[in-house]
Amino acid sequence: MRCFVSDNAAPVHPAMLQAIADANEGDAVAYGDDPWTQRAIERFREIFGAQTDVYLTYNGTGANLIALSSVLRPYEAVVCADTAHLQTDECAALERFAGSKILPVTAHDGKILPDSIRAIIKNLTEEHHVRPRAISISQSTEFGTVYTLDEIAALCHFAKQHDLLVHMDGARLANAAVALGCSLRAATVELGIDMLTFGGTKNGLMFGEATLFFNPRLHADSARYVRKQATQLASKMRYIAAQFEALLRDDLWARNAAQANAMAKLLERRLSAVPSIRITRPVESNAVFATMPREAIPVLQRHSYFYVFDQALPEVRWMTSFDTTEEDVDAFARLLASELHAA
Repeated sequence: MRCFVSDNAAPVHPAMLQAIADANEGDAVAYGDDPWTQRAIERFREIFGAQTDVYLTYNGTGANLIALSSVLRPYEAVVCADTAHLQTDECAALERFAGSKILPVTAHDGKILPDSIRAIIKNLTEEHHVRPRAISISQSTEFGTVYTLDEIAALCHFAKQHDLLVHMDGARLANAAVALGCSLRAATVELGIDMLTFGGTKNGLMFGEATLFFNPRLHADSARYVRKQATQLASKMRYIAAQFEALLRDDLWARNAAQANAMAKLLERRLSAVPSIRITRPVESNAVFATMPREAIPVLQRHSYFYVFDQALPEVRWMTSFDTTEEDVDAFARLLASELHAA
């Protein structure tokens, strides 16, 4: 039985393994001064624009740290959803590392809107309080929902009106862009995003994320020093770069994400027919949230592990990945229906 716990649990895409193997011939200068890294950077610039600064990293927490720590001073803060990975699942890494405060605001299905941000920043106007400097949004969100292009444009417009920067945690940006039917550039740069954490691990890489700055003047060359201090400067960077080069070639990123998204929609359809399961969130990317009888959860987890996101309801999450098949979904749906019927 396949595991629907997370796209982090998926295997590495064969193209990534091949890219690593191909890069594993002979010596290469360390710390990114190698042909693979230069080609990956050029590919990012072809997609997002020639002005893009690219910093490859090991993982998403490190990539978020580099993006925000490079532009925030210790007395400045970042506003994000109260459900954001930055707030809930990074162990206060930004606050410890940068000394900058996180200001969470109430999210609705993972999204925040200008009005909720306005409410929190309007009273932070003097030296007794931290000064808001950035907004961070997750695309897709931690609940699998996707900001529309208009919603992001409105947030970016609001940010510019209040001298705020906008960071996108794009750990699953590929899934969001496919769901929106647009290019990566149209989903970010063209809307006014200033900084992007571009996800690779959740879309087929063995390891590797990227921090992108669309206006290099924002970080004034500080990002490369921040990356080093944050222990995210890979000595054998060619192995991260080679994977991104493969992911960004011939729209493999989009094909991987499209498969994951399609399987989540299929899972939603299959489970909607099970009487004791109620889908709780819009299924817009590769995540399905639902409630189910509490007593059935540990039984089902023994067959195919998954997370309980809200113990009170209880609300669970199932995720699909680039290699999830219709057969996987059908087998899992049959298991749930069978076990819940028996209960």
